[in-house]
Amino acid sequence: MKKVLAATAILVLVMVIAIPALVVCSIIQVPSQRETGSRAALETDKDSTIKVYMANTQKIAELKLEEYIKGVVAAEMPAQFELEALKAQAVAARTYAVKHMAVFGGAGLAEHPGADITTDSKEGQAWLSESELKSKWGGSFEANFEKISEAVDGTRGLILTYNGEPIQAVFHSTSGERTASAKEVWGFDYPYLQSVACKFDKASPRYSQDADVSLAQLESKLGSETGVMAAMQSGAGAVQIVDRTSSGRVDKVRIGSKVFTGSEVREKLALKSTNFSIEQQGEKLVFKTIGYGHGVGLCQYGANGMAKEGKDFRQIVTYYYTGVAIKNIAGN
Repeated sequence: MKKVLAATAILVLVMVIAIPALVVCSIIQVPSQRETGSRAALETDKDSTIKVYMANTQKIAELKLEEYIKGVVAAEMPAQFELEALKAQAVAARTYAVKHMAVFGGAGLAEHPGADITTDSKEGQAWLSESELKSKWGGSFEANFEKISEAVDGTRGLILTYNGEPIQAVFHSTSGERTASAKEVWGFDYPYLQSVACKFDKASPRYSQDADVSLAQLESKLGSETGVMAAMQSGAGAVQIVDRTSSGRVDKVRIGSKVFTGSEVREKLALKSTNFSIEQQGEKLVFKTIGYGHGVGLCQYGANGMAKEGKDFRQIVTYYYTGVAIKNIAGN
């Protein structure tokens, strides 16, 4: 499953894997409030091709859907994860793809006419070719790709639906204590993107992190009009969290003389999540974050934690996506 639904812009999912042990959190395009796709379209052959805008070459390539999903899973989740977690990722990635494919009733990419989806992780799911994976994995390529293929082939054609239509299957790296609802992050509700407790992702190396920001840096990144230094000198206090969302993430925070949303602060200060607390230490602020990513939908490290506890991919995806059904796009 990082930038991360009214417009068409998601966060997201969905960032490039920095080291093999870390999950990519793609910044997925925010789903529009108008759901696309149709029940009838889901009867289309599961071997249909997907038209992918390759961000590196700026060209559109046609790939077999299932082969494309292998490249997504390999880019979005470490091959060292449990097989059932990889299967859950495959189902989420396939659902996200089908949701955008014209052959299934999706709207495709307005920015790149003729393409269903992009490899730019700021606008969609990450994807890596076999040659890129060989370079990344080296001598582990054969074993890793075999495992990824097993996960994709083992869920072939399966997607997540709500009321018979593909869902917006967004995902993220690490949720912390709870996932977030779409409502609290993007402002409008999806019945299947609700906040759920997550106790399975504490093994994530991104579960908790600290970011030190000097008061001078705050004014530089948030604007001198915030008056952080003046507030500090007057003894009024430089920051105060005003409100939190129902899942514990920061909704509003006062910094100096201005009030920002948690999402604005996360973006401007490059924080790992909006679930943060703040400590003032002399001439700097320490932002203590929990989680990594927008927090909506499938938690990737949570999926791995559930798999380690013996849960299969069906139990994982139906836990993180409320009230969904698992359907084969071939109609069987």
